[in-house]
Amino acid sequence: MQVSDVRIFLAVVSAGSLSAAGRQLDIGPMQVSRRLAVLEDELGVRLLHRTTRSISLTAEGEAFLPYANTMSEAEESARGALSPTSAAASGVLKLTAPSVLGQTIVLPVLASLLDQHPGLRIDLDLSDRVIDIVGQGLDLALRVATLEDSELVARRIVGNPRVICASPRYLQRQGVPSRMADLDDHQCIVLHAVPRWPVVAQGELQRRRVNARVTTSNVDAARTAAMQGLGLAMLTYWDVHQQLGEGSLVRVSLEDATMEDLSVWALMPTRRYVPTRVKVFLDALEQELARLYSAPSIQR
Repeated sequence: MQVSDVRIFLAVVSAGSLSAAGRQLDIGPMQVSRRLAVLEDELGVRLLHRTTRSISLTAEGEAFLPYANTMSEAEESARGALSPTSAAASGVLKLTAPSVLGQTIVLPVLASLLDQHPGLRIDLDLSDRVIDIVGQGLDLALRVATLEDSELVARRIVGNPRVICASPRYLQRQGVPSRMADLDDHQCIVLHAVPRWPVVAQGELQRRRVNARVTTSNVDAARTAAMQGLGLAMLTYWDVHQQLGEGSLVRVSLEDATMEDLSVWALMPTRRYVPTRVKVFLDALEQELARLYSAPSIQR
């Protein structure tokens, strides 16, 4: 089995068509088709359903996909380790990240990486939904959550606690709450995904109902509503760190409760054969987040 054929298979899955994969690899679609046929003959199974309009994985293709990714990554890691320029990252970095974190943190980091590594390309999915990174052939996913048990490899990047915040105008008009009971006297901006606010009181996590003046499914909308003085919002630190730094939002602390302490996690399909492109991205991301987190104007 040729690793080059495996890479063609992965390119077709990623690009969605033989012609698009051919353009990506700078070869003709007929050559793509022939190499796929050779790979299928060697494996003794059909990996892809092909029609004139679409390409889709067979059940056998789905089962082969994680092995194909591992083979491709192992070859790249070996080449990188043996190359005199092993510090250079190349290939396509495929990742997914939450929308706000991706726009405010990830994209600037990627811009710097592209300058440092001319052979690197980026395939970025900004989405708040949970994506099957193995099935989609991604290198990693950034997630902000309390992680459930998973077969994926998880690496904690930085803390990301929930914070209660509001605009200075709102707090001047309505007052600053200092205890949990004070929340009953305030209008709040609530995310559909977090209908009750998680707070830690007396060592226990509680889900507290608040007066929802604005309810939305979108973090950007909740942050904007808070900046416009529509109420208190509970968002994660990295969703509002810029606004806390510039003063358009103010953090509110409660004497008798703290907010749920989340983290930013990097999830990867495997601990073995981690490509250089993933390593340099995670190192750059950790450095940038550490720098921002220690900024005097916005640190906790």
